[in-house]
Amino acid sequence: MVRTHVVLPKDLVDQIDARAGAQQRSELIAEVMTEWLRRLNLLEAADAFAGSLKDVDTPKDVDTPGWNTPKETSAWVGASHALDDQRWREKRGPE
Repeated sequence: MVRTHVVLPKDLVDQIDARAGAQQRSELIAEVMTEWLRRLNLLEAADAFAGSLKDVDTPKDVDTPGWNTPKETSAWVGASHALDDQRWREKRGPE
């Protein structure tokens, strides 16, 4: 572990302490930042992957839900995000 000094707004620290307690503040901040970095890495990977299937011919009889049209893709991504948010609320409570 490494000790670091971070300046945060008092209101934010109060909210963190209300959730985790002052003794667990660092643990909660580390957990949240780990999740944020994981999501950022996923977004970067998605950006790198974006468009890679645009020239792939998919037979019409192949079941590819969420990939057939931009509208289906948008709906699939929205449903995926909603599921992620639901799992987060179940684990941590309302944001």
